[in-house]
Amino acid sequence: MTAKKQIESRTEKAAMPRASVTFPHDLYRTLEALARKKKVSIAWVVRDAAERYVADEKRSFENGLLRKGN
Repeated sequence: MTAKKQIESRTEKAAMPRASVTFPHDLYRTLEALARKKKVSIAWVVRDAAERYVADEKRSFENGLLRKGN
Protein backbone atom coordinates (compact mmCIF):
# COMPACT_ATOMS: atom_id res chain seq x y z
CA MET A 1 0.00 0.00 0.00
CA THR A 2 1.41 3.40 -0.93
CA ALA A 3 1.92 6.10 1.69
CA LYS A 4 -0.89 8.15 0.12
CA LYS A 5 -3.32 5.20 0.34
CA GLN A 6 -2.33 4.61 3.99
CA ILE A 7 -3.07 8.24 4.85
CA GLU A 8 -6.41 8.11 2.99
CA SER A 9 -7.30 4.88 4.80
CA ARG A 10 -6.50 6.38 8.21
CA THR A 11 -8.47 9.53 7.39
CA GLU A 12 -11.54 7.47 6.41
CA LYS A 13 -11.33 5.48 9.64
CA ALA A 14 -10.93 8.62 11.73
CA ALA A 15 -14.08 10.08 10.18
CA MET A 16 -16.17 7.06 11.19
CA PRO A 17 -18.57 7.63 14.10
CA ARG A 18 -17.93 5.74 17.31
CA ALA A 19 -20.36 4.23 19.81
CA SER A 20 -19.98 2.90 23.30
CA VAL A 21 -22.07 -0.16 24.14
CA THR A 22 -22.54 -2.03 27.40
CA PHE A 23 -23.24 -5.76 27.07
CA PRO A 24 -24.54 -8.30 29.58
CA HIS A 25 -21.65 -10.49 30.80
CA ASP A 26 -22.86 -13.65 29.04
CA LEU A 27 -23.24 -11.89 25.70
CA TYR A 28 -19.81 -10.27 26.01
CA ARG A 29 -18.20 -13.65 26.73
CA THR A 30 -19.89 -15.05 23.63
CA LEU A 31 -18.64 -12.12 21.54
CA GLU A 32 -15.13 -12.70 22.88
CA ALA A 33 -15.29 -16.37 21.96
CA LEU A 34 -16.57 -15.60 18.45
CA ALA A 35 -13.85 -13.01 17.92
CA ARG A 36 -11.17 -15.41 19.13
CA LYS A 37 -12.49 -18.18 16.86
CA LYS A 38 -12.55 -15.87 13.82
CA LYS A 39 -9.24 -14.21 14.81
CA VAL A 40 -10.78 -10.74 14.66
CA SER A 41 -11.61 -8.04 17.20
CA ILE A 42 -14.82 -7.89 19.20
CA ALA A 43 -15.51 -4.58 17.41
CA TRP A 44 -15.37 -6.41 14.06
CA VAL A 45 -17.86 -9.03 15.30
CA VAL A 46 -20.24 -6.32 16.54
CA ARG A 47 -19.98 -4.30 13.30
CA ASP A 48 -20.58 -7.45 11.24
CA ALA A 49 -23.64 -8.33 13.34
CA ALA A 50 -24.99 -4.77 13.10
CA GLU A 51 -24.55 -4.69 9.32
CA ARG A 52 -26.37 -8.00 8.94
CA TYR A 53 -29.19 -6.88 11.26
CA VAL A 54 -29.69 -3.61 9.37
CA ALA A 55 -29.66 -5.41 6.00
CA ASP A 56 -32.28 -7.91 7.25
CA GLU A 57 -34.47 -5.14 8.66
CA LYS A 58 -34.19 -3.16 5.43
CA ARG A 59 -35.20 -6.23 3.39
CA SER A 60 -38.15 -6.90 5.72
CA PHE A 61 -39.28 -3.29 5.47
CA GLU A 62 -38.98 -3.22 1.68
CA ASN A 63 -40.79 -6.57 1.35
CA GLY A 64 -43.58 -5.26 3.56
CA LEU A 65 -43.97 -2.21 1.35
CA LEU A 66 -44.05 -4.36 -1.78
CA ARG A 67 -46.76 -6.59 -0.32
CA LYS A 68 -48.88 -3.60 0.70
CA GLY A 69 -48.53 -2.11 -2.79
CA ASN A 70 -49.84 -5.25 -4.54
